[in-house]
Amino acid sequence: MDIRNLLRSRFASNDVVLFMKGTAQSPQCEFSAQVVKILDHLDVVYRDIDVLASNALRKGIKEFSDWPTVFPNST
Repeated sequence: MDIRNLLRSRFASNDVVLFMKGTAQSPQCEFSAQVVKILDHLDVVYRDIDVLASNALRKGIKEFSDWPTVFPNST
């Protein structure tokens, strides 16, 4: 499955998708940890996706969303 289809699938099957450094169980930065705490506190059901796992995923997110600030220095 290509990245664009993977993203479409995740968005179609989840109301909230959190692209983060690490996972909800093991955040890799303070911002990610804070967002997880907030969502958990509010009892939001969400899908976490570790953007550190794949350069192709990070690039695909930028292309899919046309939002260049997602890891602007990465490819």
